Amino acid sequence: MSLTAFLADQAPQITAIRRDLHAHPELCFEEVRTADLVAATLTGWGIPVHRGLGTTGVVGILHGRDGGTNGKAIGLRADMDALPMQEFNTFSHASQHAGKMHACGHDGHTAMLLAAAQYLAAHRDSLDGTVYLIFQPAEEGGGGAREMVKDGLFTQFPMQAVFGMHNWPGMREGTMAVGPGPAMASSNEFKIVVRGKGGHAAMPHMVLDPVPVAAQIITALQTIVSRNVKPIEAGVVSVTMVHAGEATNVVPDSVELQGTVRTFTLEVLDLIERRMEEVVRGTCAAHGVQCTFEFVRNYPPTINTAPEADFARRVMAQVVGEANALPQEPSMGAEDFAFMLLEKPGAYCFIANGDGDHRAMGHGGGPCTLHNPSYDFNDALIPRGAAFWVLLAQQWLEQPTR
Repeated sequence: MSLTAFLADQAPQITAIRRDLHAHPELCFEEVRTADLVAATLTGWGIPVHRGLGTTGVVGILHGRDGGTNGKAIGLRADMDALPMQEFNTFSHASQHAGKMHACGHDGHTAMLLAAAQYLAAHRDSLDGTVYLIFQPAEEGGGGAREMVKDGLFTQFPMQAVFGMHNWPGMREGTMAVGPGPAMASSNEFKIVVRGKGGHAAMPHMVLDPVPVAAQIITALQTIVSRNVKPIEAGVVSVTMVHAGEATNVVPDSVELQGTVRTFTLEVLDLIERRMEEVVRGTCAAHGVQCTFEFVRNYPPTINTAPEADFARRVMAQVVGEANALPQEPSMGAEDFAFMLLEKPGAYCFIANGDGDHRAMGHGGGPCTLHNPSYDFNDALIPRGAAFWVLLAQQWLEQPTR
């Protein structure tokens, strides 16, 4: 049976798994049921599994015709966790857990990799090496990729390259995309507290008002990207939270600002962090108030290595056609697959989720975009994404050893 026919024949079974995962979402590092299902499914297909990396991670070990002796190996990664948000959809596979939802398609990512695993388990002789099936927890803010690496992912399972894939709403269904260099931005957050001296709002000369100081800081932070970062570089500084005051006639003692910074390079990130602290401390000193400045680096930028990105694009062209294998425009969103790409060559790829026409009756009425309460993964992608994984693994392992 051909690859296409096999995946089409098994699509209903894998779709049922995907919808079961969607109905039972689990948050970062809590993916116990999900990991149990993944491990049991792989074991049922004769694929040994290793559990516990990154707390709830699962790694399937699929040796090819060499029996794992030639040292050639590739890693394929899917994420498993959901988001802490309420689903608006009411179709039969909607979330059964209040405040938890698969609003980013990790259920679909898991399903696509399972579909590929099922085919490869039945066609081991098509592999000249080993495929490590990496089912990762806690992508949504928990840094599950970092934790799996810390727990020995690449030492216990040596591989020459690692690849990941994300669905992308708004891209025309039937297309895929990848590109060399930055695919996703770094994710960082900051907290600034401006401390003055509160008092009666009718007596401003008796207080040290932190509110206008905070307002000047917000405005000044926007000049960092426009006046310090090279125009050909990319950076985002967004103040997204402002907390101050309890009454209209009271000047507060303090103002708290929080927000996010996104960049594609660590050099630009270093510049922005340094200039932010200078702006904050200088502005506060000029007005005679105190401040604290905290800057937390969460996820580094996701940088695809050029040879692996080009290899992935050639495989995409076999799946969706040359005209539909597109260059991916970098996104200012972040992805903890970046931690794996810091350790190994590889590429982060994208598969089009369409514009939402796939959603069944009972969807929430909102747009089918990532992190939206009306989102749902497009199950038509499962055979297509699985075919990409299968061909990528087969052809990567057929290459001469580097």
